[in-house]
Amino acid sequence: MRHRTTVVALATVVTLLGLAGPATADGKGTPAPAATPTGDGAKGLCKRAGKIDARIDRALKRLNGPVTRRGSIERLEKRVANARAAGHDEIETYLNDRLTFRTSLLPTLEKRRTDLVRVRSWCDSHDNGAAS
Repeated sequence: MRHRTTVVALATVVTLLGLAGPATADGKGTPAPAATPTGDGAKGLCKRAGKIDARIDRALKRLNGPVTRRGSIERLEKRVANARAAGHDEIETYLNDRLTFRTSLLPTLEKRRTDLVRVRSWCDSHDNGAAS
């Protein structure tokens, strides 16, 4: 019985390898290269501008939220202070690095918000990207 199971398993492996060999030999196993962009994606960006704006607003609201709001800068500052008070230096360092990153998001998001206002203005004057 054991000999028969081994033979069946070996035959299955050989069959699978035999089928996979020709598929890769004729080049079908490699993916096609990505096509180069033909435009700037204005139409798609105009279409998504409202959702992008809402996303930026949600992120800014969360970051600027009170200490009771998860993800807020104030809450993370409080956690850093708690770690410092407890003498957990490694935790304080880790949380402080997260705080630095989270604080650096504010100017980036504000800049994106102002850029998006200009994009929406452009979209309005160019038939939502169709007349570019």
